[in-house]
Amino acid sequence: MAELTPALPPTEPDTALLDRLAFAERVLLTAVISLFVLNLIGWLLLLAGWNFPGDRHLMNAESALVGLLSAFSLLLSGRQGASAQRVGRLFAIVVTLVCLGVVCEYVLRVSLGVDLPVASGHGIASLLAERMTLQAASGFALLGASLIAIRARHRAGQALADLLIFCLVLLTLVLVSGHAIAIIGVIGTPGHVATSSLTVLGLLLLTVVAFLRKARSGVFSILLGHGIGGNIARALAPLLLTLPFVRECLRAHFIDSTRMPPYYTAAILASLAVMISFGLLLFLAWRINAMEVQIRELSLRDALTDLYNLRGFRLLAEQAMRMARRSNLPFSVLFLDLDGLKHTNDTLGHQAGSELLVETGKILKSSFRESDVVGRIGGDEFAVAGQFNPSGITLAAQRIEECAARRNAEGKHTAVLGFSVGYVTAEPGKLQSLDEMLAKADQAMYEEKRRKKVAVS
Repeated sequence: MAELTPALPPTEPDTALLDRLAFAERVLLTAVISLFVLNLIGWLLLLAGWNFPGDRHLMNAESALVGLLSAFSLLLSGRQGASAQRVGRLFAIVVTLVCLGVVCEYVLRVSLGVDLPVASGHGIASLLAERMTLQAASGFALLGASLIAIRARHRAGQALADLLIFCLVLLTLVLVSGHAIAIIGVIGTPGHVATSSLTVLGLLLLTVVAFLRKARSGVFSILLGHGIGGNIARALAPLLLTLPFVRECLRAHFIDSTRMPPYYTAAILASLAVMISFGLLLFLAWRINAMEVQIRELSLRDALTDLYNLRGFRLLAEQAMRMARRSNLPFSVLFLDLDGLKHTNDTLGHQAGSELLVETGKILKSSFRESDVVGRIGGDEFAVAGQFNPSGITLAAQRIEECAARRNAEGKHTAVLGFSVGYVTAEPGKLQSLDEMLAKADQAMYEEKRRKKVAVS
């Protein structure tokens, strides 16, 4: 049986998508916590005099500790308990203060006295006491501030959290793309970067988790909605995020190359940008048109029977009637009313009554042509409109009654399916409105219902 599903606002997040994002958050948090913990274990092993491969690629201890606190803040802020959220916010405050202190040391040459309690001395101990880079400190400071505001409930706090997450994503994109461009050597030869690759990776993973967490509310929630905006945003986001970087890498490659004149380089890149933008425009228009068709179908359909509702029936039946008049063909309207639906609902429940409605819809769809307009126009009332002559509509009425009789003869159903049918035909050249034909078919149906009652009595 078809089920009624409530119409959700288009801005309401897609529940299936939320479930997938929750799983992705857990996976990313597990990965990033493991990353920071393994780095700290590596430093402890070095401090104890152990050697292991890859020790030169470790992020510094301060970055690992700050990243671990950020990960635990994200983990705790997602819990339901108030105490866990308070501890998570405390971790975020510590991260923000520590990283702001590092930023001030670089920019203002002033220490705020919020250094992490790391070891000092010589050898490995001196490496443990190294400060994180300015880039890493700025990223983690912005991440900590975002985590402080991410659970805000009032509008101003949510707007501030959206702004901080936006700035965090921007800064992380700059750090990650700059790091990758330097290492790969897209512009010139591969170079050395001050920030560890593992630090950049950890910040990227934490930024993704923070963004997914904030996307459940606020301005970024459009990406999770099941409406037109959400679908289009999710489809275009990967392209819009990657195409600028591809373009800049191509531009840098062509500029360094001596095989092509500069004016051809500019012309090729400009032409590519134009065609890509044009392609995105075509895709956007195609998606909007497709979704408009879906919305139109939903607005004209009855959710229970999947037939046209009253609005859809009138719209399409009027169109079919105009086509019949232009072609000088007869046009018929059939009106059907279920017998005893209220009694079925009262004695067997509304589920049984809904099943009768659905079965009636299936019988009507199987008994008429695709070109005929079939609709549920009331609670227990159905109508069919199409190009039938009097004998054709009479045979159609007999078909649906025979289908109901076969269904009842099966003996598998608790409720008996019965209905009364009335129909009327307008011959070519005899102008009648759809309302007039519906009224005459309705009257014929009631006459059939009265004959049944007389026959039973």
